Amino acid sequence: MRTGFALPFALWLAGCTTLTGGLEDVASGAGTESSLVGPVNRAPVSFDAVQSNDPQSPIGKSQHPRILAAYGGAYSDPKLERMLAGIVGKLNAVSSDPGRAYSITVLNSPNINAFALPGGFLYVTRGLLALANDSAEVAAVLAHEMGHVKANHGIERQQREEAAELAGRVVTEVLATDTTAARAALARGRLNLASFSRNQELQADAMGIKQTGDAGYDPYAAARFLKAMDSFSSFRNAFQASNPNLDFLASHPAAPQRVELARRHASAFGPPGTGVTDRDRYLAGIDGMLFGDTASEGYVRGRSFYHPGLGITFGVPDGFVIDNTAEAVLATGPGDTAIRFDGVALPPSTTLSDYIQSGWVGGLDATTIRPIRIGDLEAVSAQAVGGSYVFNVTVIRVGSQVYRFLTALPADAAARLPQIADSVAGSFRVLRPEEREQLKPLRVRIVTARAGDTERSIADRIQGVDRKVEMFRLLNDLEDGSGVRTGERYKIIAE
Repeated sequence: MRTGFALPFALWLAGCTTLTGGLEDVASGAGTESSLVGPVNRAPVSFDAVQSNDPQSPIGKSQHPRILAAYGGAYSDPKLERMLAGIVGKLNAVSSDPGRAYSITVLNSPNINAFALPGGFLYVTRGLLALANDSAEVAAVLAHEMGHVKANHGIERQQREEAAELAGRVVTEVLATDTTAARAALARGRLNLASFSRNQELQADAMGIKQTGDAGYDPYAAARFLKAMDSFSSFRNAFQASNPNLDFLASHPAAPQRVELARRHASAFGPPGTGVTDRDRYLAGIDGMLFGDTASEGYVRGRSFYHPGLGITFGVPDGFVIDNTAEAVLATGPGDTAIRFDGVALPPSTTLSDYIQSGWVGGLDATTIRPIRIGDLEAVSAQAVGGSYVFNVTVIRVGSQVYRFLTALPADAAARLPQIADSVAGSFRVLRPEEREQLKPLRVRIVTARAGDTERSIADRIQGVDRKVEMFRLLNDLEDGSGVRTGERYKIIAE
């Protein structure tokens, strides 16, 4: 949950790495733009210098700040950046478009996504890097995005979206008297646009798998990672993704047919086992990488939410799962129960009773407003009705901030509302100074299996996440039940 108290992000250039040519390493420094170093008798080549000849460059440059804003800024880790530079360098060395330069930015987001903008701007989230298991899988993802750039898909998509927007306006204006026909026409337009996007994805798959194999990586990595992302989609809440719409699967539809097509493209290079995975180097690169939310967003630890910056915490009952989004903390539970938590500034002169009646709660029953105390904190609770749901609204004052709990249940389960709402709001409290100091972010940690280790014994070392064995299997692509092997290195999540 980001609020007005969110900490400022680091300088955005800190996470940008510049690549071109086919070189496998770069000189990189936090807060500075990296440049490539060519042969000793040549001047360094910068991304901007190479990109200046690309007519698509202004599009990417104009969108770059918006991407950073949407995904939490850039994530800076020189070790990680050098590892990615090596991957992109190998890919570009076998590119069918060797004159193009690429700039790769690691986004400070737990969402799982990667994408490209016209002009050679590549993006990958640290959430995706945490899910990937080796260099080949990341190479497959980046080669796919490079395929979008080379095929001008960004330009085509922009043109299609502009045409669809214009058509949408025409439809709504011309067919305004026939809403059914208007909706049908708009639906057909959106379906055509979606179909076009799927064709782009399949083309980028084919281009990316060829480039991955040509670079010497395992060409079957694309199919493996598509399956891993599909598994992730059913485990989304455990990753505390800050917005499902920002995830890879929202823009890169997965399907069994797509996985099978990826395997077919890979078979052109030989049977499974062809090419290198470069797993050890990859794991070394992501060791210590931040996982999940940042301190400025707050942390989910099992069924509790902690915000060290704001100094607050609360918990949810058994059976609930918390999802920390950019706008609010959401929780879902049995029987279609939903909880929303956020905070707003409120002048001390405004009473909580007046505030709760100020119009932001639809369907409020003013007769249910009652002042309460939650610990030593002033609070007010009320009920509301909307559609087929009943709601409890509880607001709690902490200094100049008011924190709001909204608990919703189906109307036929209204009798359960007070107990659940009181339990959640009643768990709210201000953190002690020593508790705030002890809160640390979660990170990817690489461990080596010892003799006698099992999936469960290693998974028990995971912190801050429920369903630890499932998480361990998902992070390490062990869904086939093959178990762990002594001496093998594995990912866990810990402070």
